Amino acid sequence: MRKQNSEFLTAFTSEASSDLKNTDYFGFVELDDYACYVIADGIDDQLEASSAKLAVLTAVAVFSEAPSMSRRTMKKCLKAANKALLEAKSKTKLKASVMMVVTDYVKLRYGQAGNIRLRLYRNGFVKEKTIDQSLTMDMVAEAKVPQDKVAVHEERNNLYAYLGQEKDFKPRVSKKIALTNADVVALYTGGVWENVDEGEMEDVFTDASDDPKETVSNIEDLLLSRQPKDLKKYTFVVIFANKIFTDPNKKRKIKKILTAAAAVLMTVVLIAVIIAIFYNNWQKKKEKLRTGYTDTIEYIQMDNYIKAQESCGKAQELADDVRDGKMQTELGNYQKLIEAVLAAEEQLDNGAYAQAQATFKEAAKRARYVDGLGLDYINGRLALTADYISVYDLLSLGDTLVLNLQYDKAEEKYMEAKATASGIYFEDGRKAAVEALEALYEEQKAQAEAESEARREQLAKEESAANYMAQGDAAFTEGDFDSARVFYTAALQKYEELDDKAQQEVVAEKLEAAGSKITSSSSQKAEAEDYVAQAEDAMAAGDYSGAKKYYLLAMDIYAALKDDETLAEIKRKMEILDIKDNEKRAAAAEAAKAAEAGEGTPPGEEGGSTDGGSESQGDGAGEVSPDGGVG
Repeated sequence: MRKQNSEFLTAFTSEASSDLKNTDYFGFVELDDYACYVIADGIDDQLEASSAKLAVLTAVAVFSEAPSMSRRTMKKCLKAANKALLEAKSKTKLKASVMMVVTDYVKLRYGQAGNIRLRLYRNGFVKEKTIDQSLTMDMVAEAKVPQDKVAVHEERNNLYAYLGQEKDFKPRVSKKIALTNADVVALYTGGVWENVDEGEMEDVFTDASDDPKETVSNIEDLLLSRQPKDLKKYTFVVIFANKIFTDPNKKRKIKKILTAAAAVLMTVVLIAVIIAIFYNNWQKKKEKLRTGYTDTIEYIQMDNYIKAQESCGKAQELADDVRDGKMQTELGNYQKLIEAVLAAEEQLDNGAYAQAQATFKEAAKRARYVDGLGLDYINGRLALTADYISVYDLLSLGDTLVLNLQYDKAEEKYMEAKATASGIYFEDGRKAAVEALEALYEEQKAQAEAESEARREQLAKEESAANYMAQGDAAFTEGDFDSARVFYTAALQKYEELDDKAQQEVVAEKLEAAGSKITSSSSQKAEAEDYVAQAEDAMAAGDYSGAKKYYLLAMDIYAALKDDETLAEIKRKMEILDIKDNEKRAAAAEAAKAAEAGEGTPPGEEGGSTDGGSESQGDGAGEVSPDGGVG
């Protein structure tokens, strides 16, 4: 119905170049509801190349299968044409520029890849025109090439979009353009626009009649009148929209549309009311969210983390309701900070100080995500926790010192722990320090009592050892070396119990001296006994002087040995010896007197003394000195 009630006339011309090559192609199809016009310009030099024809036929065929003015349909047609050229069996690579125009006899839309041009004339003036997809036109846009030099610029055929493109094929599809009666659409290849400028072409369409063939003929005459030396192939197409389609149901449709619009309007109003209510509620939630967010920050600043947790939780629910992603993230960071602080506080209350310290440090890290909020409080709690730990560290160190019997240093640590705990109002720590001090004082008291008892025992042992030493010295002085050795041995045992090395050495020296004296005394005693035996033998032989000499030698030894008993016995024997010696001397004197009186020589007078000793010995008997020595 659209085609029958509209008037769209088409005319075109397509001629080969001066060397008889024409690789342009134009084709169209006019259906009841849609019409499709496709013009292509083969970008190859081979006479037998059919890229333009293949492209046009493919695009028209795909369009005819499902006519539509949608962008999707037009891109589908152009991509199908591109694929056909890529997959075609040809000696050369097929390439072409293309322009596709689709109309529903009321509006039109075009699709473009390359440098084929479209112009829409209305009342003799250009209403719509395309821009070539070439490097030259990009340079024109950058003001590097003037517009009037495009037709001869060397990069005019250097295209960035064309059919036969293997990668990144992106055709340009226009928006829908409304048509009016007497509009004219012109499509033409490079052979035309390289030789006929825009102004001349516009003059032709200004004076155009309703006959498209006449317009085509006029343009071709204008082109040929230029008599270009190297005329290229060219194709020129005009589509006269003498009458566009008018929908007979337009009024009814408008009424229907208005009725529907009224219903839609009511629906819109209802929706608007609902949206307004929703928006109002949403705004209230947003306001509550902002309030909750602010309250959370203020509670944290006041170090009230219980209230901060409550406020943050409600704000998070509101943030989820209004889907405020930014607020959800920020409140999540605050929530993690609050949870870390509360967990650390609970650990601190339960006496888990090391765990609390680690959790407070984690909270300090979390504070970095909320611009350091609460960091002062956390650092303060960390310092307090460190003091708590310090109190128990001092108590532990004090316990170690007590085990090592370093009571004074242990007392210092306990006192320091007590002072630290009192300074931070740490009652448990202060009580623990006080208990440790009391235990220390009790242990010191018990230790002092034990040391006092040990000292008394030591003094008793020292006194006993000293007494033994004194008795040993007295016995040694008296010459009782056996007794001295017994006393010295007892003293040595005592000093060994006392672990007195110095006194042990002194006693050992005295024991050695006593032993030496005992050994020496035994030898002297044997010598003295030998003298006594010789004296008795001499006395038995009547040699009183010799006997007296040996007795004196024995007495000298016994006096040195301080053997008073034996010394007294020898003295008695010497007294007897003196008596017998005196008797002997008296008898000798009487005999001498008798001899002087003539009574004869006394018996034994010729031989001298009977003991054979010298007179000096008989006359000079020594005296015993008071200390027992011989005088």
